[in-house]
Amino acid sequence: MALKDKDTHEGTIALNRKARHDYFIDERYEAGLVLMGWEVKSMRASRVQLGEGYVAVKNGEAWLHGCHLSPLNSASTHVIATPTRSRKLLMKRREIDHLENAVDRKGYTLIPLSLYWKDGRAKLELGLARGKKDHDKRDTEKERDWNREKARTLRARNR
Repeated sequence: MALKDKDTHEGTIALNRKARHDYFIDERYEAGLVLMGWEVKSMRASRVQLGEGYVAVKNGEAWLHGCHLSPLNSASTHVIATPTRSRKLLMKRREIDHLENAVDRKGYTLIPLSLYWKDGRAKLELGLARGKKDHDKRDTEKERDWNREKARTLRARNR
């Protein structure tokens, strides 16, 4: 399901802060994840890193690659944990087709933005994004610094 820009998630597990610095995020989507038991336990312990992750659409299915889930020592004794294995994303066919077309034809990329709990299930917020150039990153930084300085000035005046 497409998400609004200002959606916040109360049970946040992990955020990809670097994504907002490196990309313009045009659309946001929510997807479920196919997980193993030890992965859920690792998520509950917040042992997840999304920084190097990306999403690829292959054969009509969306897959999360490069996301690192550190296994707990006590999680499982009979399963060999692979921290960076590819995980299948659960999305509607129409959404997957839309994302596949955007990536193939318009030069977008799919990146994980956050991982959170929703009604007891792990959900991934992914973004349809365009890469920023260096000058775009500098402009964003200047604007953020200007807004911070403006807020300081207004607080000083109101005292």
